Amino acid sequence: MALNSVDEIFVEKLRNVLPGAAFLADPTGFLVEPRGRWSGRGVVVSPASVDEVSALMTACFGAHVPVVPYSGGTGLVGGQTVAEGPVPVILSLARMNKVRAVYRHDNVIEVDAGVILADVQAAASDVGRLFPLSLASEGSARIGGLLATNAGGLNVIRYGNARVQCLGLEVVMADGTIWNGMSRLRKDNTGYDLRDLMIGSEGTLGVITGASLRMMPRPADEATALFVVPTPAAAVSLLSKAGEHLGESVTAFELIHRQGFDFLDEAGLAYKAPFKEAPEWSVLMKVGLPVRRSAQGALEDLFENAGDLILDGVIAQSVSQAQDLWKIREMIPEGNRRIGAVSSHDISVPISCVPEFIALATAILAKIGQFRINCFGHLGDGNLHYNVFPMAGRSRVDHQDQRDAIKTAVHDLAHSFGGSVSAEHGIGRLKVTDLETYGDPAKLAMMRAIKDALDPRGIMNPGAVLRA
Repeated sequence: MALNSVDEIFVEKLRNVLPGAAFLADPTGFLVEPRGRWSGRGVVVSPASVDEVSALMTACFGAHVPVVPYSGGTGLVGGQTVAEGPVPVILSLARMNKVRAVYRHDNVIEVDAGVILADVQAAASDVGRLFPLSLASEGSARIGGLLATNAGGLNVIRYGNARVQCLGLEVVMADGTIWNGMSRLRKDNTGYDLRDLMIGSEGTLGVITGASLRMMPRPADEATALFVVPTPAAAVSLLSKAGEHLGESVTAFELIHRQGFDFLDEAGLAYKAPFKEAPEWSVLMKVGLPVRRSAQGALEDLFENAGDLILDGVIAQSVSQAQDLWKIREMIPEGNRRIGAVSSHDISVPISCVPEFIALATAILAKIGQFRINCFGHLGDGNLHYNVFPMAGRSRVDHQDQRDAIKTAVHDLAHSFGGSVSAEHGIGRLKVTDLETYGDPAKLAMMRAIKDALDPRGIMNPGAVLRA
């Protein structure tokens, strides 16, 4: 069904149903994604309530005007930018930024979709609880976008993706209908699970406007360590041993390659070096234990009993030392950005296959050309950020003709292991072709049927996830 570009006449119609504060004079910050690879177009409208979102969607549905939901804008797959086709309304959630209610004994916090993740974490902390979703962009990423992309991050090994941390949603559908699915219930078997349908849909089925989120008890004691391991295979074995010794108290388990340290140095990013020489492979690990157990002691015990799986290690002796270690991991993406990747990949494979994947990928890419590879990420859940960079003295522009071959080689290999070419960043517009290439045909047909049923005029984020 043909869509219409937003124009001045339609904007004037919107002004009759929305307050003046909803119209942003300067849309500049909403038109470019973080890495600068896409720039878009659109008129930015920022409603302040679910009723205002409903009014906006009703108008857009009637006029066949496309809508791109915009949360924190931190996504890396082009899900929030439209460069071609009819000019859309960009629906910013920034003004829907209230914590609605906190239920300490239920371990539930209800929020607007525009609340920044760090603010949700702080609100939970204020009542002695933990909201465990954690990622590098938590100071700007908003809950609606995190749920719409089913964000992962550092703590998935223990607490799960964003999907697991959500009990209920409030969603405005394409035609303006409001679905009030906010719930504090853990058990509710009353038909299809629409919450799970909306989570991960990337704004293509409806606009998430509110969420009921699970809080968790705060661990009584936490500790962080950076362990040097001889190989990725040793890291996998150490993960298994950590699970045997510590059970579900393992909160994070990150694999770091030496290239990450080298890029921090090359990019001029300051950090406290934990070792005189950066290790070839290391594991950054965090544990959180209940009362009457020492997290630091648990890591020391693991270190002493790991045998040749650990070559060296640093166990943080204070909160500030732990923060210094985590700062290294959190700065790696910024180091990557400053160096400039030829091709970046957010893939996942079964954990036991990680070492073989790394070895094979390196060998395959060597046949394409000479590159530096920064392989790091969430080993605890099999998610690797496998990023390919030019050699020193060259730039990614020098390898533009090889970029497609690199991406295809990495994605083909991940798929051959039964893995995913989009572990936690979503599909957006960047990976639509990848989804068509690697996706199960029956799944794609079901997705298209759902899209057509819930968004019959195709106005919801057209071109994202499924080809328009």
